[in-house]
Amino acid sequence: MSILDSIIEGVREDLAARRGPLAQLHEELDRIAPTLDAHDFLSRNEMNVIAEVKRSSPSKGALADISDPASLAEQYQEAGAAAVSVLTERRRFGGSLEDLDAVRSRISIPVLRKDFMIDEYQFLEARAHGADIVLLIVAALSKSQLKDFYDLSQELGMASLIEIHTVAELESAMEISPRIIGVNSRNLKTLEVDSAAFNDLIPRIPTEIIRIAESGISHRSHVEFAQNAGATAILVGEALVKSGNPISAMRELLGHE
Repeated sequence: MSILDSIIEGVREDLAARRGPLAQLHEELDRIAPTLDAHDFLSRNEMNVIAEVKRSSPSKGALADISDPASLAEQYQEAGAAAVSVLTERRRFGGSLEDLDAVRSRISIPVLRKDFMIDEYQFLEARAHGADIVLLIVAALSKSQLKDFYDLSQELGMASLIEIHTVAELESAMEISPRIIGVNSRNLKTLEVDSAAFNDLIPRIPTEIIRIAESGISHRSHVEFAQNAGATAILVGEALVKSGNPISAMRELLGHE
């Protein structure tokens, strides 16, 4: 079993434990504020940042003790983030839907629910908790699931970040006419990072699509490398939560300091 398979198995177990009546979720959906236009926010600058609330990871273990995720998200917004990503996977990343609620209540930029989305219930759950964007990992889904979940996200008013790792996955992603594609330089089966993926895959993505570089970005030179490959946004978590000063760290990544 690969690391990705192991994570998904845990996600299924946790989802089964918390799954409630659909009627309750629909009641919450009726009360939630409309989504923010993530595509607009992620297209405003030459380089945009999705800053992540991330306590731990399978590859690095504990990263930071984030007692107030909403305060961290506010700092990200102050530093100029276009959106905030919130890990909600519990076992490997230490996240929760409570973190998503807290962040959504305190910032006025889009929020991404960062999780391993494998069941329709999770999408209703994401929107009910205020998510504007969801993550669809091509490696974790069949082609039919990818299409169905993309369509469902659109019906719920949410944008989808389609994550790829290979040329074959990019080809699958293009079949659903995506508006946002993320190239993850971390192999989800081995957890190794190879930034060559940015040079290999990002130039293949049509320029009308928002192109996001994910993983392994901790220095200004990494941002420049991704941007030279054609990225219009970066997703950064570890470097920010470990910095001790996320505002300064983000500005340094963007070359503003």
